[in-house]
Amino acid sequence: MAADGKPIPSVWAKPRKQREQPALTRERIVAEAVRLLDEEGLDALSMRTLGTRLNAGATSLYRHVASKDELIELVVDEVYGELPVPAADGPGEWRAALARSADELRSMALRHPWVVAVLGQVGLAELGPNVARVSEGLLGVCAAAGFPVHVAEQAMKTVLAYVVGTVTSEAAWLSLVARSGLTEQELVRSLMEGAAGSFEGHQRLEESHTAHRGQDPARVRDENFSFGLQRILDGLEVHLDSLR
Repeated sequence: MAADGKPIPSVWAKPRKQREQPALTRERIVAEAVRLLDEEGLDALSMRTLGTRLNAGATSLYRHVASKDELIELVVDEVYGELPVPAADGPGEWRAALARSADELRSMALRHPWVVAVLGQVGLAELGPNVARVSEGLLGVCAAAGFPVHVAEQAMKTVLAYVVGTVTSEAAWLSLVARSGLTEQELVRSLMEGAAGSFEGHQRLEESHTAHRGQDPARVRDENFSFGLQRILDGLEVHLDSLR
């Protein structure tokens, strides 16, 4: 303080103001909900918990998102925004285009493993802008292949059902790996060693066990997914030929 009793005009002498929180918006709520789901899973999601993370009351959130069910629709559409729009340049490109889309959906779902549990809740409805553009692209790929409109939708849903079903099991396995504290390879080795005695008298199981010994489990998962997907596409191709 100066001799005349007045405060010294210095920024360092002034009390620091509390940093203002960014304005609460639906976009910010959805982005934080995705982070919460990725970090803690679906069971941890509540409007109260989300409000705490955003330094806002649940009542404030309800001004932007009407309910938890509405929030689920929004977060699903948000992560669908990570997917490129499927496209096929011509009738001969449809298999490769569907395979790419299936791989991309699988990768997205493994980044956000909670999403497979709520896809049924939103009914795969093409209401959100991102879900709509991906679905439109997939239908376009099936139409370019030569499928009639109603069959194109069935073909798209068959591929999606395969991806969702496979990723549900895969995500559960990777959750087990994370909880074990081991690497995936270490856990597989431990489980296979523990189960070795159970294969006695079961020749085919023992042969399968031996064939997988020492393999990279992540690569095995990729190969298994690709094998099943190609068989789905084989079936769709046979059906397409029958329509011509």
